[in-house]
Amino acid sequence: MDAKIISLRMERQCFIHKADKDEYINLYRDTQPGQNVYWNGFGQPPTLSFRADFDDIEFNRDRQLKRKLIKGRFSGGNLGWIVPEDIELFVALYCKPLVKPTEIQLRVLELIEREGPLNIQQIKEETGLLVKEITPALHRLQEAFLIYEDQYDGEWDRGWYKFAEMFPEVDPDKYIRLDAIKIVLQRFAYRLVWFDTAMAKSFYKLPAKEINLAVDELVAEGFLVESNSGYMLKSDGELLTNYEPKALDFVYAVHRNDFIYKAHEHILKEMAKRLTEGLEYDHEPLQYLLIDGEFHGASVGHFRNGPYDLNDIVCDLPDAENRKDEIIEAIKYVNYGKAPSRFMGKEL
Repeated sequence: MDAKIISLRMERQCFIHKADKDEYINLYRDTQPGQNVYWNGFGQPPTLSFRADFDDIEFNRDRQLKRKLIKGRFSGGNLGWIVPEDIELFVALYCKPLVKPTEIQLRVLELIEREGPLNIQQIKEETGLLVKEITPALHRLQEAFLIYEDQYDGEWDRGWYKFAEMFPEVDPDKYIRLDAIKIVLQRFAYRLVWFDTAMAKSFYKLPAKEINLAVDELVAEGFLVESNSGYMLKSDGELLTNYEPKALDFVYAVHRNDFIYKAHEHILKEMAKRLTEGLEYDHEPLQYLLIDGEFHGASVGHFRNGPYDLNDIVCDLPDAENRKDEIIEAIKYVNYGKAPSRFMGKEL
């Protein structure tokens, strides 16, 4: 990829100059829904790792407490955190209307509407239903934006509210979905500089047909321009003409819920498959190596509660050995100091 695009992308992602709180709030908004570190325990706040000049997990914990971040089920039904100003946008993007409710879903919904807020234990006591029956019903009602899970801290005992009671000012019909897609795609384009529709589909988990239609409209309206089988903001096409790329020299081990991973997930899964073919030990990708602005490998092994099994580091850099120490340190940094067993198949 063009060095100018990579450099500007790393700037916009705040990997070069770390974000202060004001810039972080803007970055977070543009990369929503935010998620916590992959496989990292219950109740952790979302994070944009390596991008802030402060502890953003604690910052987001405080934002959760003050309900400046709210929880929902968004891309692909996954949990995530958005800013409340964007609720209507995300309702338009991800609401799955409850067209054919089950008896259990209706019982749970009617109970919460009548007597909420209630936690799962209280719902169980009131209905006699099993937790394994209640939980999927709650998740489906959550996807329909009929109820809201008020997780403002890391505790298990969370109340479920009627959505309209928690957010009485929200107009669920404020945006049609196409307009909502157009809004988030412009944010996506700003933070990635260049993207293609497969990247947008990978991150937002929306139908390709709808993404393509939104992109076509943005091009026709003059907001996006075509560039090397992808797209960028028209303003960035002009900016890059005289842009001087920055020197990039860093290695970050990026987790699998990270925005930049999610936008490249379809590509990175194939890369990991190629780099781990034939390995006889566990080789599930644990973190991916972002080296000088591009992905070039992964730590592989096995997820566990507690320290992961770090069985190997695979990398496609031609000079990987020259950067071995730097890469190993990046992996240790996100694994509480634990070193991998191998580097490029050779035992350490």
